[in-house]
Amino acid sequence: MMSNNMLSRSLRILALCTALFAGVAQAAGPAPAPAPAMAAVPDYRLGAGDVLHMTVYQNPDLTLDVRVSDNGSVSFPLLGAVKIGGLTVPEAESLIEAGLKKGDFVKNPQVTLVLTQVRGSQVSVLGQVNRPGRFPLESATTRLSDVIAMAGGVTTVVGGDLVTVVGTRDGKPMRVAVDLPRLFSAPDRTADMILQNNDVVWVDRAPMIYIYGEVQHPGQIRLERDMTLLQALAAGGGLTQRGTEKGIRVHRRSSPVKVDVLQPGMDEALRDGDVVYVRESLF
Repeated sequence: MMSNNMLSRSLRILALCTALFAGVAQAAGPAPAPAPAMAAVPDYRLGAGDVLHMTVYQNPDLTLDVRVSDNGSVSFPLLGAVKIGGLTVPEAESLIEAGLKKGDFVKNPQVTLVLTQVRGSQVSVLGQVNRPGRFPLESATTRLSDVIAMAGGVTTVVGGDLVTVVGTRDGKPMRVAVDLPRLFSAPDRTADMILQNNDVVWVDRAPMIYIYGEVQHPGQIRLERDMTLLQALAAGGGLTQRGTEKGIRVHRRSSPVKVDVLQPGMDEALRDGDVVYVRESLF
């Protein structure tokens, strides 16, 4: 029978070993979390150039990475060329599962496709951007702000705050107007819409006003949001020594064939296309 002294010594050794192993595990730190797979939007359609990671449950020999060819096909073991271009990821999974089951290659196939690179889908960015053109959707969750960044951003001189996105969703035409300042001031990214293949992004020009007469810097001025007449005069460098506030007139087009001449107050907001004329003082 083990004595009390020996039992106490054994317990101390066991406690010391437990603390030692716990310290090593804490120093090593927690195991790194696996990188999340790229999530595809449910209605994303696969296209040429897209790269997929394909796995079949309990069949590791069927795991591979494939690229969709120009004709929309991928080469898959046992099945050969499988045309998945134009299908969604779930539809492509079902198609491959049906082929494996029909050929009696796998009894109850469970195929998983992970979209790792999106190359087949492109969008057009036009209007007031620094590099207009066609750009690939690098992922299935590429957003409007990402594409504008690819195009070099909105031009600083005449680029406006309004962006229009035209495309199709669920086979129906779609047209969405996006206010960029509100998009970036929102607490989340819900307004930063996800783009899809063949979407067209149009960045409109900024609204402009025109100022001439007795001002320091006559010409075209970008109309900032809620800009007043006083702010417009300040943007034009202010009045000359011969200019007078009493002689200011605003020419505003009320219809394609009619222009109204107004005498607004200094705190009144101007509109796109307004022409401000500063008259010369008579005294």
